[in-house]
Amino acid sequence: MSKNRKKFSPEYRDEAVKMVLDGPRPIAEVARELGLNAGTLGNWVASYRKKHPEDEEPLTITE
Repeated sequence: MSKNRKKFSPEYRDEAVKMVLDGPRPIAEVARELGLNAGTLGNWVASYRKKHPEDEEPLTITE
């Protein structure tokens, strides 16, 4: 049994990731809004962060 998997363009993935990173909303909420599995979006965010570590703000002592 093969499943038909949706293919998402890199541009779509980037926009979805930006929605998570640019706002205070959790991955699950953004995923629900876009009709995505939260795990899929979480993987995209993790992959983006791994490829772009310079985009992350350094943590402060209190964090």
